[in-house]
Amino acid sequence: MSTTWEHLEGAALSLARSGPIKDRLTDAYRNHLAQVSADELPESLRAAFRACHETLTREPPLLRGEDAVRATVRKMSSHEADEVACSVVRLFAASVREAAREDARAGLRAVVHEAQQAAAEEAHDGAPVMSERLLNGAAASAARHKMIKAVPQVIAGCAAEA
Repeated sequence: MSTTWEHLEGAALSLARSGPIKDRLTDAYRNHLAQVSADELPESLRAAFRACHETLTREPPLLRGEDAVRATVRKMSSHEADEVACSVVRLFAASVREAAREDARAGLRAVVHEAQQAAAEEAHDGAPVMSERLLNGAAASAARHKMIKAVPQVIAGCAAEA
C-alpha cells in the first residue's frame, strides 16, 4: 500500500519522464494523484491539493471513453498543462519540506525529553542541573541541524531513483 507521500512522488516522477506534457499530466493524475485524499495531507497543503484536483477535473467528459481528467487536459493549452504540472511538483516539494519539519519536531521532542531525563537523574544524584533554557536551546540547535540535512538528502534520494 502506497502512502500519500509516495503517490505525490510518483506523480512528480511521472511528470519528469519524456513524452507530451498532457499525456504525462494525465498519467500523473490517474496513477497517483487520484489515490490521494486531501484529508491525508498536512493542513498547510490541503488547499493547494484541492485546487490542483479541481483544475484537473473541471471539464465534463464529452467524447466516448473519456473521463473528466482526459477532457480537462485535452482542453488545456500546453502552457496551462505546464503550469498544472509545476503545481504538482511544488506540492510534492512542499510535502517533503513538511515531512522534514515534522521529523525535526519529533527529533526536538526526543532530544528535549532525553535532556530532561538526564537533568532529573543529575538532580537526583546531587550533580549540577542544566537550566531549562539551556536544555531547550541545545535541543533546538540539534533539531535545526537535523532539518537542514533532511531536505537535501530527500532530494538526492529522489534524483537517484529517477
